[in-house]
Amino acid sequence: MLIVAKTGREDIATVYIAKTADGKKIEFVQSLQPPVPIEKKWILIISSLYGCPVNCRFCDAGGDYKGILSKEDLLFQIDYLVKTRFQGINIPVEKFKIQFARVGEPVLNNNVLDVLEELPKIYNAPGLMPSISTVAPAGREKFFERLLYIKQRLYKEKFQMQFSVHSTEFTYREWLMPFKKWSFEEISEYGREFFKPGDRKITLNFALSSDVMINPDVLLKYFDPAGYLIKITPLNPTVKAFKNNLSSYIQQNKTDYELVSRLRNSGYDVIISFGEFEENNIGSNCGQYITNYEKSGVNPENSYTYELERV
Repeated sequence: MLIVAKTGREDIATVYIAKTADGKKIEFVQSLQPPVPIEKKWILIISSLYGCPVNCRFCDAGGDYKGILSKEDLLFQIDYLVKTRFQGINIPVEKFKIQFARVGEPVLNNNVLDVLEELPKIYNAPGLMPSISTVAPAGREKFFERLLYIKQRLYKEKFQMQFSVHSTEFTYREWLMPFKKWSFEEISEYGREFFKPGDRKITLNFALSSDVMINPDVLLKYFDPAGYLIKITPLNPTVKAFKNNLSSYIQQNKTDYELVSRLRNSGYDVIISFGEFEENNIGSNCGQYITNYEKSGVNPENSYTYELERV
């Protein structure tokens, strides 16, 4: 695998594009959260597939699916990013987060589990915190079973499990994520096995569009606030969101949301995950995919404005 381009800012986020010998491309990201220094928190966002068959209506990485990444190609992304910042295998970061969340639904690739097994053997990283962000594809029960075993054996209180839910209205959820996936009841059943006292709460993520609300009563029916938290993220300015007339509920410089108050009053911890809005311009935010943007000829407002540096 060969690095062919990069873009971004070293103090916020950098996107790298790599190409295989047969011409397939992937993207991966290293990200900081100013003013938090790298010694406190550093995030790597890794691709799991070549393209993605899920085809979420707001994600530029959907479509053009060409298969899974090997264990070696998954580890290549991590190792390359580590070497840009540190020498050797020692990673002195309090929260060293590796997210399988860039391109591709990670639960569709069993090699992700092999990498999770290998990471503690490869790096001396006391702050290592893996994270899987998933729509919970149906038919992948064996993956989830093994993930539970790995988490209990290797990570315990240092694993972040995130289910991408996006709506409590079931018909809209199906439209938004047109892929066969677990129901809320099935996610809840797995969550009862996954979450143990002392663990990080399971995250229910909502990349919330402006015309969709979250019904706390639906959430309470399936997800106990003792074991779940709600994360509301901006619907980032992607080509697909632009084409599907989707705009974000979360707005820059706004912090007061009536919906958040209702969720907190229902007992949930709620995170409004702003990140750095400059990452929209870089193209490093969730759902953004520079390779597909270059093909599209569409430039949504406030996105993809950094030049690619050919390597």
